[in-house]
Amino acid sequence: MTRIYDCSVDEEYTTGMRLARSAIGRGALVVIPTDTVYGVAADAFNPEAVQKLLDAKGRDRQSPPPVLIPGIPTLDALAENVPQPVRDLVAAFWPGGLTVVLTAQPSLVWDLGETRGTVALRMPRNKVALDLLAETGPLAVSSANTTGKPSAIDAAGADDMLGGTVAVYLDGGVAGLDYEAIGDRPGDTSSTIVDATGFDTNGGKLVIVRNGVISRAAIEAVIGEALAPVAEQ
Repeated sequence: MTRIYDCSVDEEYTTGMRLARSAIGRGALVVIPTDTVYGVAADAFNPEAVQKLLDAKGRDRQSPPPVLIPGIPTLDALAENVPQPVRDLVAAFWPGGLTVVLTAQPSLVWDLGETRGTVALRMPRNKVALDLLAETGPLAVSSANTTGKPSAIDAAGADDMLGGTVAVYLDGGVAGLDYEAIGDRPGDTSSTIVDATGFDTNGGKLVIVRNGVISRAAIEAVIGEALAPVAEQ
């Protein structure tokens, strides 16, 4: 039976983190808390591990996972031609509930699925997640649920859906409590996703492709007219 490690207990936190690092290193899956929802994580540079993640969720390669990163400097290592409005947004909302879709660095040796040369990046505001990312580097992380079901907001809920497909569960308490559930789905505390991949061809606009915990008004307050009007999204 997969063990759930309570990260509020020092001894379990230490053991759980050690086992999580080991699991990522051997290509296994780990469930981690983030500031929005729980995520199921895999080594972003291990194609077999990423495929395990997709299989566990019941997804195909047409739904590539986002990538969580440990800090803003990693943004330029993984994405190219980052527009200034994106830099303004991550300065305002990272770490936090904002995911940005950018053109991936062409030199990256990874296979996240059918990304069409893009990558979705986020720096989460959660100590457990950031501690693990500091040790492992970027992780492919998707919400810890099977496709079609609500995102898990605690480790037990993730375990109910993903069970033994995951090697280690890190329990950091209930996720999403610092946010208002203002996204597209009732009660959902998922991140807001902003797409910048058309910036050079659409007149310098960013497009909200999923409404989440960072409101449209908050984004517009930072980047103004660089946010595409609703009618164009």
